[in-house]
Amino acid sequence: MRRYGLSDGQCERIKDLLPGREGHVGGTAADNRLFIEAVLYRYRAGIPWRDLPARFGDWKSVHRRLRRWCEGGVIERIFRHLAADHDNEYMMIDSTIVRAHQHSAGARKKGGADQATGRSRGGLTSKIHAIVDTAGKAAALSLTPGQRADITEAEPLLDEVDPEVFIADKAYDADPLIEKLEERGITPVIPSKKNRRNPRKILFSLYKKRNIIERFFARLKQFRGIATRYHKLKSTFLAAVQFVSAIIGVN
Repeated sequence: MRRYGLSDGQCERIKDLLPGREGHVGGTAADNRLFIEAVLYRYRAGIPWRDLPARFGDWKSVHRRLRRWCEGGVIERIFRHLAADHDNEYMMIDSTIVRAHQHSAGARKKGGADQATGRSRGGLTSKIHAIVDTAGKAAALSLTPGQRADITEAEPLLDEVDPEVFIADKAYDADPLIEKLEERGITPVIPSKKNRRNPRKILFSLYKKRNIIERFFARLKQFRGIATRYHKLKSTFLAAVQFVSAIIGVN
């Protein structure tokens, strides 16, 4: 296997989800695996598109094809299809900050569209929010400006999953979220904030498993094109996060 390439097992899991596969509507692409490996290489190494090794072909063609997949929702469908095969025993939520490179600034805000970049103490940043399952596999993802509070994405992401137990840190200790979890029959494992009058009791043996999502973010940020945001458009960067999350979640 080439450096940063797909394993045969990973390729087998995703090949039937890709456009251009044999029997799919339209032309048949002979290089789906090569294209996926080109995109994976770019995000793993964090290089500009024009520095893509020659073995992957014309970098402009690779970039153009990736944009078509992003705009057509191909990457999101791949992620959601693979994410649907998750373990519902318990899940956990958290977020991580990524620095936005200066090249990611300046996108046109069509119709006031938010490109999920904002100013915080760390400068220009974006925040990746994720819910992962017991195996550390991403089940739901979203992207916001870096200064956005973690709790704002909890309910929208929770609508995409149905765990038996939901684990989070104190940043998610809010009555509306706790009530929603209890209404759905989901056990919250969220430590109480210091200012809560009647602290809830939680199972710390379960809470300790929150390290699983920390390890997920560590794996995600091994991809330098994710650890630093270079994309101007929110849709493109979110697709990049979905793409990498899908790949590292496939055995």
